Amino acid sequence: MQSEQQNSNSNNQLVVQNSGSLSFSSHLSKEDEEMSRSALSTFRAKEEEIERKKMEVREKVQLQLGRVEEETKRLATIREELEALADPMRKEVALVRKRIDSVNKELKPLGHTCQKKEKEYKEALEAFNDKNREKVQLITKLMELVSESERLRMKKLEELSKNIDSMQ
Repeated sequence: MQSEQQNSNSNNQLVVQNSGSLSFSSHLSKEDEEMSRSALSTFRAKEEEIERKKMEVREKVQLQLGRVEEETKRLATIREELEALADPMRKEVALVRKRIDSVNKELKPLGHTCQKKEKEYKEALEAFNDKNREKVQLITKLMELVSESERLRMKKLEELSKNIDSMQ
């Protein structure tokens, strides 16, 4: 493995050296060009081999995962059968428990909805009561104003009546 890496590194260095000399010198010997091409093709071949092996390993892993899933399902089925053998009523009990869990899951959002609606109701009731109090205060103010207005008008009428009486 290390010798492959060293070989690959020396090939890479050759490519780098050769490409560097390409930019500085337009005269490369055919031997240098051939070595450069050879190193590049070797590098590409190694890369392709690595990629191919990587895909093979990936496929093997996927196959193993598929087998593991199948085995897990099989083991779960076997476990359920074993548990059913231990207690004949266990299956029915498990079904009832599952149903209870299902109903509990349904109850949670309903409980939240109830709490939300109760909160909204309390807020609406409080707003209603506040407006009712405000209305009572306004009615009281209106009664006071009307009473004061009537008293002032009566007083003015009495003054006018006295003025008229004094003129006679």
